[in-house]
Amino acid sequence: METSVLASIGDHGVLNSQLSPELSEVWIDRDLSWLDFNERVLAEALDERTPLLERAKFLAIFTSNLDEFFMKRVAVLREGQTEAQCALFRELREKLLPMLRRQAQCYRQVLIPELAARGIHLRRWDELTDAQRNEASVYFDQHVSAALTPLVIDPEHPFPFLSNLSTSLAFQLYDPERDEHMVARMKIPVGLKQWVSLSADRMPGQTLLTPLYEVIRGNVEKLYGGMQISGMSLVRTTRDAEVDLGEESAAEIRALVREQIRQRRYEPVVRLEFGPGADPGIREMLRGRFHLSAEDVYDLDEEVDYTTLFEIAGLPIAELHDKPWTPLVPPILEERSIFQAIQAGDILVHHPYESFDATVEHFISAAADDPATVAIKMTAYRIGDDTPFVKSLIRAAEQGKQVACVMEIKARFDEERNLHWAAELERVGAHVTFGVSGLKTHAKTALVVRKESGGLRSYIHIGTGNYHVKTARLYADLGLLTCDPQLTQDVVNLFHYLTGHAHAPACVSLLVAPSTMRPKLLDLIHHETENQRLGRPARIIAKMNQLEDPDIITALCEASAAGVLIDLIIRGFCCLRPGVTGRTDTVRVRSIIGRFLEHSRIFHFANGKENPAEGEFFIGSADWMYRNLSKRIEVVTPVKSQAAKQKLWQVLEICLRDRRQAWTLDVEGRYTQLRPEGDGNNKPENIGTQEALMHLAAENYKN
Repeated sequence: METSVLASIGDHGVLNSQLSPELSEVWIDRDLSWLDFNERVLAEALDERTPLLERAKFLAIFTSNLDEFFMKRVAVLREGQTEAQCALFRELREKLLPMLRRQAQCYRQVLIPELAARGIHLRRWDELTDAQRNEASVYFDQHVSAALTPLVIDPEHPFPFLSNLSTSLAFQLYDPERDEHMVARMKIPVGLKQWVSLSADRMPGQTLLTPLYEVIRGNVEKLYGGMQISGMSLVRTTRDAEVDLGEESAAEIRALVREQIRQRRYEPVVRLEFGPGADPGIREMLRGRFHLSAEDVYDLDEEVDYTTLFEIAGLPIAELHDKPWTPLVPPILEERSIFQAIQAGDILVHHPYESFDATVEHFISAAADDPATVAIKMTAYRIGDDTPFVKSLIRAAEQGKQVACVMEIKARFDEERNLHWAAELERVGAHVTFGVSGLKTHAKTALVVRKESGGLRSYIHIGTGNYHVKTARLYADLGLLTCDPQLTQDVVNLFHYLTGHAHAPACVSLLVAPSTMRPKLLDLIHHETENQRLGRPARIIAKMNQLEDPDIITALCEASAAGVLIDLIIRGFCCLRPGVTGRTDTVRVRSIIGRFLEHSRIFHFANGKENPAEGEFFIGSADWMYRNLSKRIEVVTPVKSQAAKQKLWQVLEICLRDRRQAWTLDVEGRYTQLRPEGDGNNKPENIGTQEALMHLAAENYKN
């Protein structure tokens, strides 16, 4: 890839116009590919094999994903408004519209009737009996009315602020006394339950729920006494989340982030969504007010906000959910202290199949309470609300241990939470830094230093996922616990770099972005290419969230052209087109979607070894994207233990054999969902990666 092209790439990724003709042949647009990913999420809701309340959850996830896409990507796509960008935006819309129709059809034609057949009734206002409407009206008076702010839009009142992802009722008002027409707006409160439970005229054992906005719609005349109401419209707004205030100095970063949070509320509206039967006058008034084109407006067939279905998906009806899974505790941790266990050998943990609480969280908690602990250091990207990690760090600092936390306060949508925890840590004397200027700290690393009989010994955790106890139960991630002297010294040097001042961390074994990771990955890929040319075993398997980096893609094309077999397991978007004659003939791409979000990054290189489990393995925080390799602090570690390598190979092998949760990408850029073959329904490939890994974990622990 030409240096000039790489130099022009920003944080938002590679634009098609930046590609060389050679790379364009194998390139898939990242945003179109991302929509394909979200379509695979929607497919889980459409799949009758998915338990019913899980289908409701996937309808909600599809919308939640789409919200983030519009907040993060639409303004970027509109920058410059070149003909190519406008064409891409229209293509994205045309690709999205059928998905929205399928989502609505699934909700109205499948979810609602099938839930009703199981005694869960979701009803609109006009579907309620008189007794149910009376009950809902009493609920409105007692639990909703005081939280509402009725507003009008006319020359005497300022235009109301429509916040990001807010749902509102907008309608025409007529004042007969003054003979005046105006528009009114009522925001649906986000702090209240979005589904109201009713008991009137309900059969025993049944559940009856109606949307909060329907309860408000049915009682709105109480707030506009004497007015005539017409043209009731449900509308939802989405605002841009990209706020760029320029580079910051270390001294001003907190104030800058707070200003970014404040300004984000007022960023331009990028999407308007209207429910069925929206008033044309209101629709056009809002479109004009926010300077939107017709392509920025979406008229939806059913709901405007399916994320409220998370409430429905949370109903405690076991038979309508996935079979429950309890993460397992490694037996060695039941026999020894965690530090004795790590001394006995590297521990590779795979969440949520193995317990995050009993391994990673326990690692920090035990260190905080251990008299032998001298220091604890961690990176923190997304750590959640009620985080035990910060509580452990606070406890350690209060006991006089040295505590350092590299907090990424620019983790989008988590800035306020991270600012809060940074202040809590500083309050007890912990050292809090915000990493290296201009780079986000995305690495998942923790260091514990203990004073032992032989002197200081360091213990580390390097993971693929955040230090977040809630997502650790939902995301499939890996972590390595080790006291290997070479790896621990690298992590010590990394923290010196992150908390002090140096041009680059002095790391021997770790791959650290943006300094050594891309060059090392390219060397590993080139080495497989050379092995193939020399007739040695050569193969590349890479599992990650996204693939987009032009240098990596170019190297993979060269390896494929030489005949190297390349398997890519990529959950999200993939910019590399497989199967292009002479370029990517040996590249196979698959995506796995299921009950857990596939988040782990595993990189395998045969390295001339006949036995795959004896090749080179790496795990870490970085996808193969330009932003990860050039704009972030990322850490990828080699996995040295043969037992850990064998475990990683089992994971990859199960992923590559999957015919239940896997989708494959073809040369035309289309994904096809695989289906089980034959009668062997209990074979790992037929039950899917995640169930197979649950079975494997249970079997290993039983033995």
